[in-house]
Amino acid sequence: MKRIFKISFLAFATIFALNSCGGKTEKTEETTTTEEVYEVEDATTSNDITIESNDAMQYSTGELRAKAGEITLTLKHTGKMEKAVMGHNLVILKPGTDVNAFGAKAAEAKDQDYIPASESGSVVAHTKLIGGGESDTITFTISEPGTYDYICSFPGHLALMKGKLIVE
Repeated sequence: MKRIFKISFLAFATIFALNSCGGKTEKTEETTTTEEVYEVEDATTSNDITIESNDAMQYSTGELRAKAGEITLTLKHTGKMEKAVMGHNLVILKPGTDVNAFGAKAAEAKDQDYIPASESGSVVAHTKLIGGGESDTITFTISEPGTYDYICSFPGHLALMKGKLIVE
């Protein structure tokens, strides 16, 4: 009887030691989300640009590159939320524009899809405000090489949705 107890104790101790030393595998639960998260990718120079936005208030890239001249830009909203809740646009601003001041004025311009008429002199071009599943394409000309800020002017989005258009 003592011998069975010792063997049982030794077997239990051995199993316990092996499991506590990393021999144990944990089962992890996978979480899936329907919202894709964008990884910032290197921008390539193109005058035919497509950029995406999503319900996580992100553009697919923080840098766009184009050559001076005519540029065609398509904004695609890959999310599912309506534009009243998670609307996005892409506004290209002239160099030297105070982005935060523009954003503050834009937040009050709901009737103009968040493009304030008082700041039209600061805007190079802009898409319309779109909701999930929608897209908008615009064509515009930039003849001066330089760095142009672009933003989403929907209230509260400026903090995350901004980038640079580098025109060569």
